[in-house]
Amino acid sequence: MSDEKGRIFREAWIAGVNAHYPGEPKPGYIAPWEDTPDWERASAAAVYQQVQDFIEATAGSASKLTREQKGRFVALCWTGQIYKHFADPKPAYVADWVDMPEWQRETDSNIFERIENETAPRTA
Repeated sequence: MSDEKGRIFREAWIAGVNAHYPGEPKPGYIAPWEDTPDWERASAAAVYQQVQDFIEATAGSASKLTREQKGRFVALCWTGQIYKHFADPKPAYVADWVDMPEWQRETDSNIFERIENETAPRTA
């Protein structure tokens, strides 16, 4: 199931990049699951689980969050994964919400909403 959750996260990321990235995205941004590094696969599954747990812990009331709040939650969870996997990450990898490019903020918000849609049947 973890692999499936990671794949859903990755699909949502790629869809968001394709929708919001200005110009041509870097190949790594839209690489398929099979070409995604192991640390990134593990991180995608972990963040999916964190978002799902949050949604379930609120009995679905997390749906009342603003789109920005949803994106901020994903971004913060992802930053935690970066620190887990990299001793000294580049500042851009751990940027605060306000310092992230708009395309990335929009993509993170899309990811939360995708996980929310996947989780909704269990919290209804």
